Amino acid sequence: MTSSALPGMDPSWATSAREATVSTMRAVKWLFLIVALLVVTVAAVAFGLIEHRKSTTTAQQDALAAFYQPPSPIPRELGTVVRMEPLGVTVPGGTGFRMLYVSQRPDGEPAVSGGMLFIPSTPAPPEGRPVVAWAHGTLGMGDACTPSRSTNPLQDTDNWLGEMMDLGWVVVSTDYVGMGTPGPNLYLVAQAEARDVVNSVRAARNVPEAHAGKRFIAWGHSQGGHSSLWTGHLARTLAPELELIAVAAAAPAAELNRIIGAQWKTPVGWVIGPEVEQSWPVVYPQLPLEGVITARGLANSERLANECIVVAGIEGLARTDLGQDYFVADPVTNAAWAAAGREQTPQPLPADMPVFIAQSTADAVVLAWPNGVLQDTWCAAGSTLSMLWLGKVNHQDTAMVAGPQVVSWIADRFAGRPAGRTCDVPPPVRAPTTSG
Repeated sequence: MTSSALPGMDPSWATSAREATVSTMRAVKWLFLIVALLVVTVAAVAFGLIEHRKSTTTAQQDALAAFYQPPSPIPRELGTVVRMEPLGVTVPGGTGFRMLYVSQRPDGEPAVSGGMLFIPSTPAPPEGRPVVAWAHGTLGMGDACTPSRSTNPLQDTDNWLGEMMDLGWVVVSTDYVGMGTPGPNLYLVAQAEARDVVNSVRAARNVPEAHAGKRFIAWGHSQGGHSSLWTGHLARTLAPELELIAVAAAAPAAELNRIIGAQWKTPVGWVIGPEVEQSWPVVYPQLPLEGVITARGLANSERLANECIVVAGIEGLARTDLGQDYFVADPVTNAAWAAAGREQTPQPLPADMPVFIAQSTADAVVLAWPNGVLQDTWCAAGSTLSMLWLGKVNHQDTAMVAGPQVVSWIADRFAGRPAGRTCDVPPPVRAPTTSG
């Protein structure tokens, strides 16, 4: 029996079916070929764009390199402005400057940080302008990722910087010591971040045309939220001549062990992990790396930490899809790592230090539920906490979306109006429960 048709079946039908199958297989092959060509084309275009941007960025960094070189010796007076120049971008309602100023390492040694200073066009009041100290989020440790050195220095400032200029506030932004300047850059290390923030305010006050007063509010996003919350704890000790009156944060990386415990096996682990690995052992020399971080992770840590966040994030996504993990296991299960995470987690602020936190329930980086735990903990401790919960906002846009409410809240603090609490409204998300 030579025909493949079943008994009683028309042989011509079987022939047609075979031809249809062959035709379908050819179509599928062509589809796969087209998809493969599209992937290669998109990858080539993306690679070309990245390489073009790298070459453009390299030229810019070469031109800026001399500006960021520290003097020798470094002045010991904190807040000394080493040099300053126009930022070269349009700032609605004001003027932007790039600056290099003296800050301090946690061990007390002076160091230089880059930063930006934004001065409003409106006349200054006799007592000096109020100051907002902005702390940026995780961007990558490389020179080109540094806000004041980047091709987009106003990143993250939509919806609030121009409004602050219109209200006559000075805005000063730290790059953090070691980011764009000689390192190390101490990522998510409270004593480093808070020093860089308060010393940026001192630097603003040392620029005569800024007319910066002593009253300031710390405001930050993501890593910068961690910085601003810690500034709330440490500013009065670090800079008693200044008057920190409140702090604000968007999607703050605050509950560190909870965030790390939830994200260690995701692409976020490949972005945050390398920066932590490059920083925390400087502060915690006994922090174990082998057995906590994979060999592949350790081999790529320094390179990935210095990639800007978009490139690092793309690589993190690709590695996670390939089943490659940065960490061997949840680092929080290691006693030394857990202790470091606890030490770098900001505790509830006292009632006389009002705090505003904006958090999105859709945030895939700083997950919502850890900051829900923060709300419960801080409210129970008596903190004057105002919580703004957002929906359908991604991590990178939280500061911009919350910007108008942040400006309004800060204006009330500068005006001396009493701060309220939102503790009677429970968080919309809760920590996930484990089964079994």
